[in-house]
Amino acid sequence: MNSTPHANRIHIAIFGKRNAGKSSLLNALTGQEVAIVSPVKGTTTDPVRKAMELLPLGPVLFIDTAGLDDEQELGQLRVQKSLQVLQSTDFALYVRDINEPEDEFYDLAKLNFKKFNVPYLTVINKIDTVSAESLEKMKEKEKTAFFVSSTADTHMAELKEELVKRIEDKKAEIPLVGDLLPYNSKVILVVPIDSEAPKGRIILPQVQLIRDCLDNGLKSYVVRDTELASALADMPDVDLVVTDSQAFKKVNQIVPPQIKLTSFSILLSRVKGDISVFLAGIKAIANLPEGAKILMAESCTHNHTHEDIGRVKIPRGLNKFTGKKFTYEFTTGKDFPTDLQGYDLVIHCASCMLNRKSMESRIKICQENNVPITNYGMLLAHLTGILDRAVEILR
Repeated sequence: MNSTPHANRIHIAIFGKRNAGKSSLLNALTGQEVAIVSPVKGTTTDPVRKAMELLPLGPVLFIDTAGLDDEQELGQLRVQKSLQVLQSTDFALYVRDINEPEDEFYDLAKLNFKKFNVPYLTVINKIDTVSAESLEKMKEKEKTAFFVSSTADTHMAELKEELVKRIEDKKAEIPLVGDLLPYNSKVILVVPIDSEAPKGRIILPQVQLIRDCLDNGLKSYVVRDTELASALADMPDVDLVVTDSQAFKKVNQIVPPQIKLTSFSILLSRVKGDISVFLAGIKAIANLPEGAKILMAESCTHNHTHEDIGRVKIPRGLNKFTGKKFTYEFTTGKDFPTDLQGYDLVIHCASCMLNRKSMESRIKICQENNVPITNYGMLLAHLTGILDRAVEILR
């Protein structure tokens, strides 16, 4: 579990004002000195991440953020980073100092939690610094809050138990393919090997699908596109073929029409996005004007080659398909603009390096800006003329 990718972990982010005890809470929750703790306000400048096992829940990622009340020029950049973390947060802890009963930033945070549909728990910290009478008065006022002392380790075990309970109530994992096929089905995974294939290993979506097949009692067979025809001859009763989107055209010609066909990217779009929204994004392509501005969004950073799917293949293929020339801009990693004015379309990668919450937030931003969004796999299937076949397994 310690090697679980961050994208597959439940993201628990800690918010609050400076010196509310966010960093000491992170240290107490993880049992390690992960974050620097200091009486100086603004010690935490960038998000601090710590992956761990929160049993019996499983792998989680705790994220400590900068104080929301930092009003200096540089501090505002830190606050923006903190709010950016919110877009990928599955569960939030808002930490308040019991010695500061008034917190105007708390109301703003609650509005943001609501905006991004993030469940949260208010944690009143530093209870060891007040009298029993003051503590009882605060408990009477804040009936839904959880009271702790992160430095004295008071009620920290109970807080972990409460976290597990609340997250388990919200947790609903969607399998990649396990709920789409019956037990003992046969799945062929087509993994082309080109200059972008990492030497000595296969990429994350392919690993995830193999594990999903194992978890759900599906028999998986991994082949290159060059051996696909012979694999199908060996197994004419295969139930599904899943290919890398870039090989859609070749694989579609090899796989008989009675066998279902889709891609890793399209399967991920169901788990980490919204199929109906992405399909609507495909329909919007027909109405794109000459010179339309398109944002290509990638969730990871990597070395770009002449075969790069997002920066070379998709722009070239889309221009050829429509007979128009478009303007392309690119964003990578956790950077995604909240203001999409001027863009006509967003084309997103499979998002294997993002959790579901991040993609939900990005889709919401697109919808608020009235900008259609689709993903790489669906677009490549559309350009190849096989989109209906590629999404049939999801219907």
